[in-house]
Amino acid sequence: MIGQIIGKLIKKDPPYILIDVQGIGYEIEVPMSTYFELPEIGGELKLITHFLVREDSHQLFGFLTKKEKITFKHLIKVNGIGSRVALAVLSGMSVDELAQSIKNNEISNIVRLPGIGKKTAERMIIELREKITIDDSIKAEKSKNESDLTNALISLGYSNKEAKRAIKDICPKDNLEENIKAALRYFSK
Repeated sequence: MIGQIIGKLIKKDPPYILIDVQGIGYEIEVPMSTYFELPEIGGELKLITHFLVREDSHQLFGFLTKKEKITFKHLIKVNGIGSRVALAVLSGMSVDELAQSIKNNEISNIVRLPGIGKKTAERMIIELREKITIDDSIKAEKSKNESDLTNALISLGYSNKEAKRAIKDICPKDNLEENIKAALRYFSK
């Protein structure tokens, strides 16, 4: 099983990307949430992957976060949702938005996603209610810390994309000052 890929991005063709890892090119399908966060062609990239083996195909899916991968794995277990629809779901809303919609039985939010009808949305809510969860207090605190760090890095002249990439790699803590120092160390590499 292929659990992670680190390499150079050599092609973008939504929803596919091609990553060169020591001379071997891996074609990986990614949700649009991941696609929009990709570096420029030639940039280094690390993806968490899920290798899906079926009778007629072998597919490699890539995600920036473990949370996306876990949600994808839960989605493809729901009757009527295949890998394409699962990618469309993750492309149409964030994992936290999906979890909130499932938690609140918001079928209308889910049916607006491509490939999801009312019955499939109801099935998703029933089957995923216990599997996909969010901790609102942790989420809110983490979001505030990341937002503060992003704003600080932007004010120092870094782009939003650079700030988000640094945040993803340094795993921010509660202390903004320490987070800024860690981010500056990250950029100095």
